Amino acid sequence: MKKYIVLSILFILPITAYIFFALSTTYFRPLPTLTENISELDGFYDLDGEKVQLQNKITILGFFGEDLESRRAYAYNLGHKIYGRYHEFNDFQFIILLPKGTEDQARIVLERIEKIAPTDAWHFAFGTEEQLMNVFHSLNVPISLTSDYASPYVFIIDKERNLRGRDDDKEEGIMYGYDSSSIAELNNKMEDDLKVILVEYRRALKKYDYDVQREI
Repeated sequence: MKKYIVLSILFILPITAYIFFALSTTYFRPLPTLTENISELDGFYDLDGEKVQLQNKITILGFFGEDLESRRAYAYNLGHKIYGRYHEFNDFQFIILLPKGTEDQARIVLERIEKIAPTDAWHFAFGTEEQLMNVFHSLNVPISLTSDYASPYVFIIDKERNLRGRDDDKEEGIMYGYDSSSIAELNNKMEDDLKVILVEYRRALKKYDYDVQREI
């Protein structure tokens, strides 16, 4: 009797494991698209005077306003919980949009971020208030900016300039952005969703036989 039990276990376990992994591959669910065709960042320049863009990049996009110093904790939270872990992936970037005139504040904050990780993929970008609002309105989200063009929420934008997020969050229902003032939200939601979109692009690259070792 024991012999048959052992044989059954040896036979059933591999099949069960195979089915589990097969199903997880077949039914992988990409991160939902919530808004398509986000406005490109025309007219925005970083601290080096270089143009920035969303197209062909996986972007974490934020709006931290005229008083960046009072909101530096948003940047530090993101630096520690998200940027430090994923900045080495190719085609991945952070872009924080700020009104012109905040460059000196941005330099100070960027120096702090550099203590967490190299800032090659972190950009503070500057434009007019009108340009900034045009980009924000294109997100089409039920979130408002303050009077000085700030929000604690940051957004995941894919390589095709689509806003990605959750459409079935247990607490919020549709989740358009992630509150950078909340360590718990960054840890428990944003990091998970970012992993999903990175896996999604990895699979797309594998489909076309590219070398995917850190190539997203």
